[in-house]
Amino acid sequence: MSNLTVALAILGGLVLAAVIGYNAWMSRRNAPKQPDAATPPAPTEGAPTSNFGTEPVLHLDPNHAPGSDRHEPLFDPDLPPPSGLAATAADKRGGLDPLIDVIAPVSLDGLASGDAALAAMPATRRAGSKPVAIEGLNEHTANWEQPAPGQRYGAFQVGVQLANRTGALNEIEYSEFVVKAQAFADMVNGAPEFPEMLDEVARGRELDQFASAHDAQLGFVLRALHAAWSPGYVQQSAARHGFVAGMIPGRMVLPTSEPGLPPILGLSFDTQAALADDPAQSAIRELTLSLDVPQVDRSERPFERMREVAAALAREMDGVVTDGDGQLLREEIMDVIGADLEQLYDTLDSRELSAGSALARRLFS
Repeated sequence: MSNLTVALAILGGLVLAAVIGYNAWMSRRNAPKQPDAATPPAPTEGAPTSNFGTEPVLHLDPNHAPGSDRHEPLFDPDLPPPSGLAATAADKRGGLDPLIDVIAPVSLDGLASGDAALAAMPATRRAGSKPVAIEGLNEHTANWEQPAPGQRYGAFQVGVQLANRTGALNEIEYSEFVVKAQAFADMVNGAPEFPEMLDEVARGRELDQFASAHDAQLGFVLRALHAAWSPGYVQQSAARHGFVAGMIPGRMVLPTSEPGLPPILGLSFDTQAALADDPAQSAIRELTLSLDVPQVDRSERPFERMREVAAALAREMDGVVTDGDGQLLREEIMDVIGADLEQLYDTLDSRELSAGSALARRLFS
């Protein structure tokens, strides 16, 4: 074999090795980033945890049509508060409030037991899409409360919410409310007194117009610059900033400082990637950070923490923060959003619907 043949063979081998090495490097470079094996998985929403750290345009649409769909809540306002939480002043005077509820008082000739009231409760506590609540005036504490076994009540009140994110209370829903309230009153030998329907429906429309114009959900999109992310890598990175696994695959939440309240922030990515047979091979190229403004108390600094988390994750995960159209969100844009948000907080405060309050959580749900 000549020297030329040997040289060509060696050169061909080197080229082949280089091609194989380059392909292996590109494959490794483009493979979804994986979590560190030594880090434990993020806890699940609702489990004991501690915080490790501390449409990008503010969506205030004055042309939002009353009754049109708004976003689903992050928290179910129909559920009772966790039993471990201390009762607030609002709890002591009852959950119904004339600011956002139609309230029909039910007078009694004598006292009614809590057991009788519970037996008289309607099968479903909704009138159309609006929640219905029944409260009794406790004989001993003189507080309005949900009827409880073994207690005695001197009066009741039945209420229906004037508006929520499905729209304003309408005539059909009001009529359904009247039917349910009357049936309850009949079973406890009470006499209800109903407000004028047209007045209450008009009040509901006005409240819905205000809520629609001051309902804000913020969203930042975090996009991968180079290599994609695996679900485990996203979860591990978010857990370092206090996020825990949500109840839905592909969702994580940043809990509030008080258990049982809606989360401060949400973080979501492709559900199909989270449910894949081999999640490690799923490639995620973007995730969304979200804030449901009316649901979170401003004292939690939700927008500031949203900015901090977005910037930190972009830096750590080799990504960029954009709006839904892929436009980079610069600091000056963030400052404008923050200023608008402060004005929104002040407006909600002036209407006694402060963000994070029980009334705001009910109205914006």
